[in-house]
Amino acid sequence: MLLRCENGNCEGGVTSMESFLKKFFPEVYTKMKEDTKISNYCKFDSQLLTLFTSSLYIAGLIASFFASSVTKAYGRKPSILIGGAAFLAGAALSGAALDISMLIFGRVLLGTGVGFANQSVPLYLSEMAPARYRGAINNGFQFSVGIGSLIANLINYGTEKIKGGWGWRISLGMAALPASILTLGAIFLQKHPTA
Repeated sequence: MLLRCENGNCEGGVTSMESFLKKFFPEVYTKMKEDTKISNYCKFDSQLLTLFTSSLYIAGLIASFFASSVTKAYGRKPSILIGGAAFLAGAALSGAALDISMLIFGRVLLGTGVGFANQSVPLYLSEMAPARYRGAINNGFQFSVGIGSLIANLINYGTEKIKGGWGWRISLGMAALPASILTLGAIFLQKHPTA
């Protein structure tokens, strides 16, 4: 997570948005506002907040194991489609979350999408790329992931300034854009002879 630091005060992503913290993690928000002398590491000390943050990564790890079996049994295209659909559902659920369970379930779906996509997309690219361009195309995938992280952080920075306290919904819901590109793109993928 990219951190924004001013005068020793570091914040990052939707977990730094006051409206988000008030709605889902009020104890963290209260601690953040009341005690300005303690480190942010202590202010953000919440098991529930940790669950929110880590649920995506844990789900992605677990999903990648299942994705390899799905990819082997059914091919790369169905695996990418499953990842894209999970990613879309997770973005919609996260952006529309009314309570912490919706928020965390949305993160789990996002993680599932990431696990499937990170397992099957590089494999598909490696198989379909001409041998002389294979390295560049696979590096392009990693480059795109990095650019996506940068764009996500810029979106977070911009939506944090939205009045009315709903900027976090845009930040979380905007994951639907790359998810849509992944899902729609997968529909038109050519099938590899061995896939």
